[in-house]
Amino acid sequence: MVQYSRLLNVQARKVARYAVGVQERQFHASCAAASKVALSKFDQNVYLPYEKLQKNLEVVKKRLGRPLTLSEKVLYSHLDDPANQDIQRGVSYLRLRPDRVAMQDATAQMAMLQFISSGLPKVAVPSTIHCDHLIEAQIGGEKDLARAKDINAEVYKFLSTAGAKYGVGFWKPGSGIIHQIILENYAFPGLLMIGTDSHTPNGGGLGGLCIGVGGADAVDVMANIPWELKCPNVIGVHLTGKISGWTSPKDVILKVADILTVKGGTGAIVEYTGKGVDSISCTGMATICNMGAEIGATTSVFPFNKRMADYLASTGRSAIASEAAKYQSSVLTADSGAKYDQVIEINLDTLEPHINGPFTPDLAHPISKLGANAKKNGYPMDIRVGLIGSCTNSSYEDMGRCASIAKNAMKHGLKSKIPFNVTPGSEQIRATIERDGIAKTFKDFGGTVLANACGPCIGQWDRKDVKKGEKNTIVTSYNRNFTGRNDANPATHCFVTSPELVTALSIAGTLNFNPLTDELTGADGKKFKLDSPYGDELPQKGFDPGMDTYEAPPSDGSRVKVDVDPKSQRLQLLEPFDVWNGKDLTDMTVLIKVKGKCTTDHISAAGPWLKYRGHLDNISNNMFIGATNIENNEMNKIKNQVSGEWAGVPDVARFYKAKGIKWVAVGDENYGEGSSREHAALEPRHLGGRAIITKSFARIHETNLKKQGLLPLTFANPADYDKVQPHSKISILGLNNFAPGKQVDCEIKTDGKVDKIKLNHSFNEQQIEWFKAGSALNRMKQIAANK
Repeated sequence: MVQYSRLLNVQARKVARYAVGVQERQFHASCAAASKVALSKFDQNVYLPYEKLQKNLEVVKKRLGRPLTLSEKVLYSHLDDPANQDIQRGVSYLRLRPDRVAMQDATAQMAMLQFISSGLPKVAVPSTIHCDHLIEAQIGGEKDLARAKDINAEVYKFLSTAGAKYGVGFWKPGSGIIHQIILENYAFPGLLMIGTDSHTPNGGGLGGLCIGVGGADAVDVMANIPWELKCPNVIGVHLTGKISGWTSPKDVILKVADILTVKGGTGAIVEYTGKGVDSISCTGMATICNMGAEIGATTSVFPFNKRMADYLASTGRSAIASEAAKYQSSVLTADSGAKYDQVIEINLDTLEPHINGPFTPDLAHPISKLGANAKKNGYPMDIRVGLIGSCTNSSYEDMGRCASIAKNAMKHGLKSKIPFNVTPGSEQIRATIERDGIAKTFKDFGGTVLANACGPCIGQWDRKDVKKGEKNTIVTSYNRNFTGRNDANPATHCFVTSPELVTALSIAGTLNFNPLTDELTGADGKKFKLDSPYGDELPQKGFDPGMDTYEAPPSDGSRVKVDVDPKSQRLQLLEPFDVWNGKDLTDMTVLIKVKGKCTTDHISAAGPWLKYRGHLDNISNNMFIGATNIENNEMNKIKNQVSGEWAGVPDVARFYKAKGIKWVAVGDENYGEGSSREHAALEPRHLGGRAIITKSFARIHETNLKKQGLLPLTFANPADYDKVQPHSKISILGLNNFAPGKQVDCEIKTDGKVDKIKLNHSFNEQQIEWFKAGSALNRMKQIAANK
């Protein structure tokens, strides 16, 4: 880290400070000219940018000469150079100016460590840190929160002081989940925001393009560098009919996941259209957008409408709603005749409630077929735990509808048959459901109200009722259900559904129950059917803000000190990665050839490893420990190709690094799907990796690998995956001629045989410079030093 800082000479520091100052003045001036409505109550000196967006859009529309989708309008109106930017869906790399940056605490550590190493004095756009990932569910909300504050004190202090020094707002632990906080306070129609969490698209429920990225992308935006995104295609989902009864907004995205699968949205924005949109609440739209991450979509978005205006008013932002209404047709709604790359039709009148899983969020079961499918596939029928809430489904409406089901059951003398955990999405939601008696209903029902945090959704769950390896079923209203995701038990069958169905299934205690048709037996021995759920969309008494959990940065943070103890096991200042030596990568060893699904959870596990998110060397001890080795169908057991011994993946990687042996990992389809965590790219780079070769990549992870100086490459012929053996040697040749759109030559040497194959890549010229410099951060420093 010290070495990094020395790379910036005094003149470069002055240039950097001047650049940020100019950008801030330009940002404030341009927004002030547009409107005098503040971006949020926490950003009183920054204003809504609608007038500027509309002017940019006029330039783009004149150039393109065609109707635009809503996605295109919001995206292209944020172009850094709308007059000259090449715009081709699926081809061009757009250079964009997002309105704000949001970071959750697990990823903010590495993002802020990278920003600190840039030498810049202050962030260039409104930015926030949200403490939601490091709170483990154990007993209940208050005790779990107190324990987390104690255990993570060092990390929270680092994030708080770093935020104060560099102008970043800090939401303390207990505030709530980042995406709910964004929806309640910061999201607005037409917003372009990047967030260091894959479920950032939640903000699409308020008509914004909110996109999940790695921390290095966040650093670019905070450092006043235009953010780069491959121009997305646009998938239209046309909704007709009206949501009613047991069908919920969650069922829309569960059905879309069924249609598109976990990679069907890759490289595209999903845009919802049609009259059916108006039957969905604002928070319901957020639920749908949130889980769009599960189909690999860049983000998802709904057009501005009355349901959004009502939510803005209820959360104290009527002025934003009024301002947005002025630009509804010009900026915040798709043009008539706009073309989509694919169109999906869903009739809400006939949409049946769904439950998806296990082990993947696109394995869909209509509720009428769940019991039969579960029996056929040998899933454990008895449900062990029901969990509602999370960033996906923790709105006031969600809580109210579930409470109505619980009251209905208790009227007949029934409670939840199983442990029932409730995660409020924010302090505001917690305080409001406490005031309105909803929390008491859940407790009377047998539920436990957890802390306002991610908790079991991301593996922060100290589960005691099953042993590791014990086959069991849980049902959740979460968004993601990969193997071991919630409790680190690979035998747990997790099913994702609406909070309403979770509540109903928790009463029955079995997958073989359909609340639309099946009866329950009350305490009096009489049969009854559950009534359809109901609940207020917004609280009649308004929201109760609860405790004040926000810490604003001072106007001048230059004297704030940010300490990182060199002996810390939680935080570690960064050292620069080595620069490419200008030579081909020859005879690289295969560290691991991964079989089947390899998500970022498989590459860099969460759960207990979250505590090391600010310490690159320590967290690297989880690298690939969840991936299946094709050589033996085991996890975290590979052969050391030098010694012949079998050992854990990180141990073998460290052996190779110590010996100066460059290595490559080989993967299957949609490699790196799931979370945005850039640690899944940082760790291979830190432990000596040079390239990742797969059949295909998930968007965020591919970019993260590029940012850290690795080569994400794909087999031009997917069948060439089979030519690589665990003991093969791989050479990547012709790197001096590495160029956009040009295939890379590769040689696979196995048992004296040489296979010459071609590899594809998606690098553009700027990204090739990242590779040559050793990382995007190295390149940033090179540019600063040359000014």
